[in-house]
Amino acid sequence: MAQTLIKPVTYEEFIEWYPNDGKRYELHDGVTIEMAPPTGDHEKVVGFLAVEIAVQLRQLNLPYTIPKTAFVKTPSAKSTYSPDVLLLNLDNLDNEPLFQKESTVTQAESVPLVVEVVSTNWRDDYHKKFADYEEMGIPEFWIADYKGLGGREFIGDPKQPTFFVCELVNGEYVRKMYRGSGLIISPTFPQLNLTAQQIFDSALPQGNQ
Repeated sequence: MAQTLIKPVTYEEFIEWYPNDGKRYELHDGVTIEMAPPTGDHEKVVGFLAVEIAVQLRQLNLPYTIPKTAFVKTPSAKSTYSPDVLLLNLDNLDNEPLFQKESTVTQAESVPLVVEVVSTNWRDDYHKKFADYEEMGIPEFWIADYKGLGGREFIGDPKQPTFFVCELVNGEYVRKMYRGSGLIISPTFPQLNLTAQQIFDSALPQGNQ
């Protein structure tokens, strides 16, 4: 039986096609992927982390911003991601050829930190995006696995909520695991006063925190 080959979608085709329908899409190795609608607890964690990062920006007076919607185009140009939280360096955006018209960055100098909050498609965060952000040279990558969904090779057995700080060292991410009440160490934000448990608790109903 003959196999039908699907022509990969280019970044240009993806951006030109991208609909204004209220849904989120990403390009994964040339294939357009509709992202699952976010759950309420997922969005609470995203919002909590965005606020914590924004506080650090204000305190340290850094030339960074958090866009509502922006894309990260990988070095291979086969994938284009829309991270849960994306920190952009305003000082480098003038060097980004795609940012003004397409809200897309391609340079590590533009992205001090990227955050993914894990959902059911956890393999994307732990494998695909981990590798692509590393290859791009993004200095710091947070993985917030507040439900403990990731593979056992990453979060152990039995699975439990886990937070990772991935720091780029000599071109490769060094991943550090956090749980409980230990303070998270962030190279980007050395004054960060935050624990993994606070992040996990942000997903709970207000009365259970």
